[in-house]
Amino acid sequence: MLLLAGALRAAVPGFARAVTVFSVTVTLSIPPARCVLQRRLPRSTLSADYWSHLHPVNMFNSCNVKKFYHSKALTSPYPGSRIERSRVPEDKVGWLIEWEDYNPVEYTARSILAGPSWADPQINDESFSPKFNERDGEVERKSLNGLYVVENGRPRNPVGRTGLAGRGLLGRWGPNHAADPIVTRWKRDGSGNKIAHPVTGKNILQFVAIKRRDCGEWAIPGGMVDPGEKISATLKREFGEEALNSLQKSPEEKAELEKQLHKLFSQEHFVVYRGYVDDPRNTDNAWMETEAVNYNDETGETMDNLPLEAGDDAGVVKWVDISEDLKLYASHNYFIKLVTDKRGAHWSEDPSRACHE
Repeated sequence: MLLLAGALRAAVPGFARAVTVFSVTVTLSIPPARCVLQRRLPRSTLSADYWSHLHPVNMFNSCNVKKFYHSKALTSPYPGSRIERSRVPEDKVGWLIEWEDYNPVEYTARSILAGPSWADPQINDESFSPKFNERDGEVERKSLNGLYVVENGRPRNPVGRTGLAGRGLLGRWGPNHAADPIVTRWKRDGSGNKIAHPVTGKNILQFVAIKRRDCGEWAIPGGMVDPGEKISATLKREFGEEALNSLQKSPEEKAELEKQLHKLFSQEHFVVYRGYVDDPRNTDNAWMETEAVNYNDETGETMDNLPLEAGDDAGVVKWVDISEDLKLYASHNYFIKLVTDKRGAHWSEDPSRACHE
């Protein structure tokens, strides 16, 4: 194993004594995947301190601290396949725990092995010399969580073992970068007044949700960051493609749509989350990371001029009332929860689940 950054040594007591030092070599369009989440496996043994270090989340109050562990990244069968992950016991998820007999299943989907332009070659390809933990030409191989270990030429999932080696359905070795635009508005009655929840008295926030074609789960209409693309451009592009069907518009319609999108995405916004995502496609050597950003249409006037229309990877698109009853793809519930905390919107009828200043 390789030595992680000094910050990780500080976050994990005894880390320096637990590893042998070698060297550190210092993310997307991807094909759809079935969201098969039939079997929930144990949580990671990573400490809360370690995880909070890995996740530079905007902390609005103490209730935002999230003990994020592998959950969906340990489920079987692997999306889009019949591949079963090697079972990882609860006390063996963390890499600092010695496990000499660990023998994960090796799997990279045929669609990735076919060599699409957006995917990396196999790690042993003679023409492939990736610069991990660095900006590699137009490809961003830095992680939002800091340095990650590269062992035997392969990047290692910073959160722990997943029971699956290779890339699965992910195109990049190491971090695969995405962007998630969370577009919200206040729920209003016929007279335009905000609607408050009858129990909590807090105003109800709505967000634009898509139903993914690949797995049928509701999600934020995000997508992968193209090489060399700025996050701001990805956020606007993905929302337009998935929630407004911009790819099927005429040139005149696209021009008008671009004006409205520019107005929406130029207004006040905040970064909800930046970092690792507990995604069912993650493996020991490839994982999802995202930057989730909230754009709130405070008056509702901008979105009135943007009729929702499903496109690209979306089967259905609609405004959804936000509450704790949401069941969303990957870590999207957590992102939406952070938005309600920031906006002071309704989330839960149970006071014990509500955040307090």
